[in-house]
Amino acid sequence: MNVLDAITKRRSVRQFRPGDVPDSDLKKILQAGRCAPSGYNLQNKEFVVIRDPETIARFQQVQKSFENVPVVIAVVMTPGKTPSGGSYWVEDCAACVENMLLAITGLGYASVWVEGTLLRHEPWVKELLGVPEDKRLLVILPVGHAAEPGEMARKAPLDEIVHYERYGQRKPKVE
Repeated sequence: MNVLDAITKRRSVRQFRPGDVPDSDLKKILQAGRCAPSGYNLQNKEFVVIRDPETIARFQQVQKSFENVPVVIAVVMTPGKTPSGGSYWVEDCAACVENMLLAITGLGYASVWVEGTLLRHEPWVKELLGVPEDKRLLVILPVGHAAEPGEMARKAPLDEIVHYERYGQRKPKVE
C-alpha cells in the first residue's frame, strides 16, 4: 500500500481479533517511528515493545483497547530544550506516532493512538514498564488485526477547510 492510500485508510481501532504481528513487520513499524523528524534532530524518542500477554492485559486499566492485542509499542520521550531554547519534544512524539500509525495501516494492521487516558495513569504505567523518572511516556499503541472491517471517520471536505491567500477566500484566484 502506498503512503497516500495508508493516509486515507488509517482509522482508530479499539477492538481486535487474535492474530500475530511478526517481528519483521514490527521492525518496519519501529523503523517508521525512528525515521520521524525531530527538532534539531535530537532524536529524543525511545520505544518499549511489549509482547507479554499479562502485561498487555494490565493496559486494560488504562483503556479498554487491549484485548486480543499481540504487541504494544510504548513511546518514551526525553523532554528538553533545543539549542535555540525551543521545546519540541511533544511535536516530535506526534510525528513519530503518526509515522508508525501509517506504517501499521500500510502493513495491514490496526491501532489506536492512546494518550489521554494514558496520561492519567502515566506514573503507574511508567513503573510497570520500568521507564525512568526523567522520561515521559506519552503514547501507547496497541498493534493487531481489526476485529471488524471499517472506514476512516468522516473528515470535513477540503472546500470547507481550505482558504486561498487569505482566510475566508474559498476559491483560488483564476489568472
